[in-house]
Amino acid sequence: ELGSGFNIAMRDMDIRGAGNLLGGEQSGFIAEIGYDVYHKILDEAIRELKTTEFKELYKDEMERTQDYVRDCAIETDLEMLIPSDYVSNTAERMMLYRDLNELKDEEGLKKFEGQLLDRFGEVPQQVYELFDAMRLKWIATTLGMEQIILKAKQLRCYFVANKESTFYSSPVFSKILAYVQQHRQGVYLRETEKFLVLNFDAVKSMKIGEEKLKELSKFAHSQ
Repeated sequence: ELGSGFNIAMRDMDIRGAGNLLGGEQSGFIAEIGYDVYHKILDEAIRELKTTEFKELYKDEMERTQDYVRDCAIETDLEMLIPSDYVSNTAERMMLYRDLNELKDEEGLKKFEGQLLDRFGEVPQQVYELFDAMRLKWIATTLGMEQIILKAKQLRCYFVANKESTFYSSPVFSKILAYVQQHRQGVYLRETEKFLVLNFDAVKSMKIGEEKLKELSKFAHSQ
């Protein structure tokens, strides 16, 4: 059928590896971690080089695209999951988590919600917390945040770990500093050994966290 040749080639690559990408030499590395993860690692390595060793060469591109962070990890003590009594099959829940993680915009999130309604019925509150977490991630990546921790009503946002990143000389970061200076109540910066961390107090939910970062993003990306 149409496309079967491509599928066979991809399966062969998954089993034997993609080699050195430019020649015939083979390697089983991809078979160990999977094709998608391999490309994610490769993309992250290229992005890191663009913001360090070759930052002068790619400075204009990085400032134009504001592509300083590809993904943002979220850790929380809130109940944020697809409950087993909503989707009982474990493999199916894993597939839903994967599909959710691949969404990039609000339109995709609405379609995903509609599919859940059609297949499983009324969507539980824990899943809506997941949706808010996705929105939080999308905003955070445009602000150069690699990790977010929401625990004990404190939202901690960890900026790019690489101190040589062009992010720290970007207009976006300058605007973030200006925002913190103007909003001294409940917002402050602190520096750890590895990270620069932006803290927000009194954040009780993902929705409130989303609103906080949305306000910051509007300020940081304003002209």
